[in-house]
Amino acid sequence: MGRRVFNFDAELELKDAGLVAASAAAQADDAAKIIDLGVGRFEGIVVFDLTAVEIASNNELYTALVQGSSSATFASDVQNLAQLDFGATEVRLGSAIDSLIGRYELAFTNEQKDLQYRYLRLWTVVAGSIATGINYTAFVSRGWRF
Repeated sequence: MGRRVFNFDAELELKDAGLVAASAAAQADDAAKIIDLGVGRFEGIVVFDLTAVEIASNNELYTALVQGSSSATFASDVQNLAQLDFGATEVRLGSAIDSLIGRYELAFTNEQKDLQYRYLRLWTVVAGSIATGINYTAFVSRGWRF
């Protein structure tokens, strides 16, 4: 089975290439990236292309949080919509295997508990003995059905 192909729209890019070694909002073009999904329910997939992940100390954990908000600046009303972790087996949820470089997909919707969150961002939580960190790009692809 071949690799799924996703349409890339620069307006839906959440993170461009760059090392992440501390917890922070994802950036694109050297600025924290917030996407306006518009009014209504949005279903999509965040596509991660992981190019480097430091796990030398076996305690490194990187959690990518897809977050929504009704605030265009994320000053309030922040909700975690979906999450995906990368890192060493010793600290990954459920003792998942060491993360490897490659493509990962994370389905999400901007609706939780009958509330829709118009604005979207990606936040990376970094934990452990970090020397270099993690490097990945991420973008949203519209719509998904299983």
